[in-house]
Amino acid sequence: MVLTCIIVEDELMSRKSLQRLCEQHGSLEVLGAFDSATTALDFLAEQMVDLIWLDIELPGLTGFEMLEKLPSIPFVVLTTSKTEYAFDAFQYQVTDYLKKPITLPRFNIAVEKVLELNSRAKPNSAIGRQEIYIKSEGRYIRLPFDTISYIENTGDYVKIFTPTQTHIVYTTMKYLEEKLGSQFLRVHRSFIVHLDKIVDIEENTLVISNKVIPISRANKSELMNRLNLL
Repeated sequence: MVLTCIIVEDELMSRKSLQRLCEQHGSLEVLGAFDSATTALDFLAEQMVDLIWLDIELPGLTGFEMLEKLPSIPFVVLTTSKTEYAFDAFQYQVTDYLKKPITLPRFNIAVEKVLELNSRAKPNSAIGRQEIYIKSEGRYIRLPFDTISYIENTGDYVKIFTPTQTHIVYTTMKYLEEKLGSQFLRVHRSFIVHLDKIVDIEENTLVISNKVIPISRANKSELMNRLNLL
């Protein structure tokens, strides 16, 4: 099992040192190394990772502020030269907390902890988790997939519609597509729908909960292939 990871560290030597440690470990694949939370967030908007090596004191956004902006948080190992952030780290339920300079034995302990936690989660991921957690007003809300009717893109945010509520989340459609199950399909650049919630389809539109949703020409054939047609 190889875990994908990124490094967010503004100190050049610390960033290179951590990258070398990761690249020498057979269970890690480094997809990127960033000197700010902002550039890391731009990357994570398009690409999911299993693990983030995250410095706390960064220019602009801090490491904790970066975690606040993520719609879902992967495994996180915090790296810092100070110990005063330990309580805040606990609040964010990070996997581990490493004090700089990071030694190889301590690095390996952190990696093994991540691998163990990941292996425990495997039985759930094998059958496919049927839920997603979204961040709203400082807390994470559980949304079972079968409660989601459709999702609409609104620039930097998406709206997730259920029969009773609308949730606004800071994320991208591409990121959500990777998180959702096979019962969802992107039918238009601005819409993802739950296939089981479709009421009817006419030419280039479909209806879910009285909402008329456009179907793009590029996605029409995939939609029709996914339906159980007579």
